[in-house]
Amino acid sequence: MRKWWPLTAVCLGAFILLVDVTIVNVALPSMAADLGASFTSLQWVIDGYALALAALLLAAGSLADRFGHRRSYVYGLGVFGLASLVCGLAPNAEVLIAGRVVQGVGGAAMFATAPALLLASYQGRDRGTAFGVWGAANGAAAAAGPLLGGLLTEHFSWPTIFWVNLPIAAAAIATTLRVVRTDRPADQPTGSPSHGARLSGARARVDVPGAAAFTIAAATLTYGLIRGGEVGWASAETLAAFAVTASALLAFVVIEHRTARRGSAPMLDLALLRRPSFAALMSGALLLQGGAFGCLVLVSLWLQSVLGLSPVEAGLALTPLAGASFLVAAAAGRHLQRLAPRLPIGVGLLSVAAGMLLLRAGMTADAGQTALIAGLVVTGIGVGLATPVLVSAATSTVPPRQAGMAGGAVNTFRQLGMTLAIAVFGTIFTSRTAAALAGPGTVPDPGQGASALAAGQARGLVDAAPAADRSAVRQLVRAAFAAGLDRVFLASALAAALGGLIVVVFVQPSRGTAGVAATGRATARGQGGSKAVGQGAGEIEAQVPVSAPPVSAPVTARSTAAVDGRRRA
Repeated sequence: MRKWWPLTAVCLGAFILLVDVTIVNVALPSMAADLGASFTSLQWVIDGYALALAALLLAAGSLADRFGHRRSYVYGLGVFGLASLVCGLAPNAEVLIAGRVVQGVGGAAMFATAPALLLASYQGRDRGTAFGVWGAANGAAAAAGPLLGGLLTEHFSWPTIFWVNLPIAAAAIATTLRVVRTDRPADQPTGSPSHGARLSGARARVDVPGAAAFTIAAATLTYGLIRGGEVGWASAETLAAFAVTASALLAFVVIEHRTARRGSAPMLDLALLRRPSFAALMSGALLLQGGAFGCLVLVSLWLQSVLGLSPVEAGLALTPLAGASFLVAAAAGRHLQRLAPRLPIGVGLLSVAAGMLLLRAGMTADAGQTALIAGLVVTGIGVGLATPVLVSAATSTVPPRQAGMAGGAVNTFRQLGMTLAIAVFGTIFTSRTAAALAGPGTVPDPGQGASALAAGQARGLVDAAPAADRSAVRQLVRAAFAAGLDRVFLASALAAALGGLIVVVFVQPSRGTAGVAATGRATARGQGGSKAVGQGAGEIEAQVPVSAPPVSAPVTARSTAAVDGRRRA
């Protein structure tokens, strides 16, 4: 049993990484009440974490190649644990948001290095078993997050959802240092600079300027989308944010182009986006995350602040989505690889759209938590169909030497989709609820009332009304929140449907999964071992059942190739 200790260390890190994605949603109303946080602050509690992951995933892979995967994983665990401590001790929303951003930094290091540690620790059948167990741990963590968050928030307090990470991170660090072998920084493959390969013996260079420009662009775009709904789209603040976004995007394009021309490895080879299949898959990844999960923050607020459910009950109400996606991915994941990628991904996205329309149909002023079940289950089925195929499909559309970059890009676009959806849906929600509150005239300031609803303060809005009007205001609040969710569900459905159509139309079979499998067989023959020893990165990823909302089970961008490259050498 000693041989499974490295797997244990990796699964412990995966658990806290993915639990922290879903555990926070249920605790948002308690955070808002204790810290006096606005809806904007609550958005940044989620977006700060997702932005850091999106911006640093590819850079973290390069750093791990340069300094070692075990060292990077341990440092990531340490940063994640310390940031969790800060989050739990946060005296205000600003400190909490900062802690979440730092959590995302540590999470990116963990996320980018875990697959390489498994590849280095296991061979043959054990490797397939290790990736299967790791995938199951990912799915279990995502499914358990809402319920665990509800239990901790209700019976202790919201800071414990972060403090629970500390002993797990400590155990993962101790186990990793004890049982995972130290790896050397990976040399990169030889090749001509014109083909984007680095010189033999050169260490992986980190595209710091590219990562910085991408981070600034994503952060200012998110900021502009959030603030535009509050201060107006024509305000100087909003226009300035979008101007910085445009400048940063232009700088990113220039930096990546020059980096590629110098023969170094860019954060993202922009030439890949000229491939219709690859560009369509990136669009699908972005719209899948946004369409399926961007609304859950508001749904959690509705369950607790409007329906009055406890955190545990709210967590249970959200479980059908993660549970359905986990079961579908686990049961059908292997079989989906035999199909042309555009079928499971396209059908999955269209299923998400259908689920959101079901949620919209059930969302009325008198709706209860049972109105969510059918829509969440159908949405979860769509996620379970699309997610296991995304990375392997993306890697099959690019040259083998860029498969790692393609897999990392999928996860980057997924994080970005979650971040932007929360910002856009928040603006849609407050705009629609303000209009609904303004109708009867019983709420003096509809705009402020809409912000209060979005911050989980529905009860406070009702209690502030004169006693004679409270019954009418209570019904108005329910109707306004339902109207806001109606628009958000519609926007989610349109986003997912658009993604499904893009994937079905533009993703071509090309090499498909057969190419991935062939890569794995060729590698196995080159090593003189069984097929499982030489599975390609995309094939291994395809076997991992994934149900985690903003994070899928990735294969490290460059590190997996480096590990197998050292073995072949």
